[in-house]
Amino acid sequence: MGIANTLIIRGLKVTARAGIRVAAVIAAYMLVAGHGLTPAGVLRAAEAAWPHAMAFAVLGLALDLAFRTDRALWRYVSIVDIGPLVRNSVLSAFIFLAFNFFLERGASLPRTTLLILPVLDIVMTLALVLVRRIAHDKDALRSLVPFLGKQDDRSPLILVGRMDRADTFLRDLSRSEDDYRPAGIVTESAGAAARELRGVKVLAGVQQAADMLEELAERGAEPAIVFLDDSISPAEFGVERLGHLRTGGVKLLRTPSLVEVGGAGDDGAMREFQLEELLARPPVRLDDAPLRALVAGRRVLVTGAGGSIGSEICRQVASLGCGHLAMVDNSEFGLFKIDQEIGDRWPTLSRREYLYDVRNKALLNDCFEDVRPDVVFHAAALKHVPLMERHPCESVLTNVVGTWNVAEAANAAGVKHMVFISTDKAVDPPNVMGATKRLAEAVVRAQQTSAGNTRFSVVRFGNVLGSAGSVVPTFRAQIERGGPVTVTHPDIERYFMTIPEAVQLVLHATAHSARQTDGPLGVFVLDMGKPVKIMDLARQLIELSGKTPGRDIEIEVTGLRPGEKLFEELVDSSEVSEMCGQSLMCVTDRIQGARMTEQTVHKLERVARQGDDAATRTLIFETLAKVRAVSSEEMSAAVLPMRRA
Repeated sequence: MGIANTLIIRGLKVTARAGIRVAAVIAAYMLVAGHGLTPAGVLRAAEAAWPHAMAFAVLGLALDLAFRTDRALWRYVSIVDIGPLVRNSVLSAFIFLAFNFFLERGASLPRTTLLILPVLDIVMTLALVLVRRIAHDKDALRSLVPFLGKQDDRSPLILVGRMDRADTFLRDLSRSEDDYRPAGIVTESAGAAARELRGVKVLAGVQQAADMLEELAERGAEPAIVFLDDSISPAEFGVERLGHLRTGGVKLLRTPSLVEVGGAGDDGAMREFQLEELLARPPVRLDDAPLRALVAGRRVLVTGAGGSIGSEICRQVASLGCGHLAMVDNSEFGLFKIDQEIGDRWPTLSRREYLYDVRNKALLNDCFEDVRPDVVFHAAALKHVPLMERHPCESVLTNVVGTWNVAEAANAAGVKHMVFISTDKAVDPPNVMGATKRLAEAVVRAQQTSAGNTRFSVVRFGNVLGSAGSVVPTFRAQIERGGPVTVTHPDIERYFMTIPEAVQLVLHATAHSARQTDGPLGVFVLDMGKPVKIMDLARQLIELSGKTPGRDIEIEVTGLRPGEKLFEELVDSSEVSEMCGQSLMCVTDRIQGARMTEQTVHKLERVARQGDDAATRTLIFETLAKVRAVSSEEMSAAVLPMRRA
């Protein structure tokens, strides 16, 4: 049925073009011969010129088929499509003129007719195409609305971004079902202010856009603003102003990322900003070609697939075209949720979920044997600092023993590359969580030097905005309850980036390491930008909620929690680093510490399984001191005393 419709439409186009050519020849003859625009004059011109009209129509048809101009979609026609139409008209006229003079020296058709002919043909063709385009373009139709006495009741929308992106967006918007009318454009392009693009005024800047949005909101027009790219970020509007706009009913929108569009032909509908996205720094944009080379067509396995980082890794490798995706997690709900999402958005992607725990070595080996992955991302971990201070045995079993099991299984299954997701809390760690993650790094380093062909990498980064149990969702819940927002120390700082940006950098680090096949273990640290004061973050979140810190919502300082540091670092005092790529640092040890052996891991596991928290905690830091090549006294001095709640 689809092919039949296509052939019918192409037939109608060819017929319309042939009719225009016939009419053009007759009209040109009428103009030159001086026949009046009367039925009798038209008939006389048709009788005299019809052989030439039919010949010109057949010639034009042949050129249309030869150059495939009949395949153009007239309802989406642009300047690029008009070029071939004009070319065919001029070429048809030239060939027709040449044959006419060659056969009869132009005796039966005045020469002036042959000069007027291509002009009429082009004008009439463009008129027909324009009518078809206008019929499909809502903005073009609405430009006639004032004369019909109707009113445009759609919600006003301000566009923010480069002019080329705005032009593309306006074209798409005119053909979409979105209930928005463009009301203004904010761009960084010099000299664009006070001009118009497709009938939409270019505003003088951020201030004028904010004033217009506030005025529209006061009139009850339900306005919105959409950020098309990163040329102008929401931060340039100011956190307090964004908060007032949000509470005033202004929707803060953005266009979807490539990962969000997915592989199932999802629409490009605009998304509302999450609070954490409005807090983030402008994201780093990296070339995705190395990422596609890393995972396209490959079998990928992700542990901790139901978590914040693991689920985003699943999304991004799916969008990059992996051949098969295996998702491992011990959380039934988390695994169900990401499996359902991947299935909905990438329905043709081969995938399998495994409700396994990385502590279970036997099940993990069965999983790897079944999947035979090419690339493994190990994101499964216990990560909450205060909780791990109270449960050091659990932290060892998941973070250390679990990592050993995954690395062993990867080596046994012949995995090409395994990536361990670490944390800035593994740097000079004073707490159990950071210490066990640092031991897990040492486990991966040990596996790199053991027998096997697997390439291992460690990627270390700080906090991610909006991850499960992190500070932003906690603050948001406190604000919704009316406060207070609790901060543990007025000077405490942390590094932050969004989850998609963190995962993108993880993939880039992996691609970089994969290219260094004969080098040492790749330990990478992501450039997290400048650290952020948690107190400032709390104030910004309160302002983004349209409230005033200290008046509407109080901020309460509660004191540092067990194992918590004032400042996080990305590189250990026993390490050195150097830039090795965009937003990536390579880290190496100053002094070679003790190697994590199977016996060391088994000793930690044995003590942890006995449930002796005190003995486990002591063994964690004794082992860590040997791994970092520092004295036990130095480690003890670095460790904060454990306080019970």
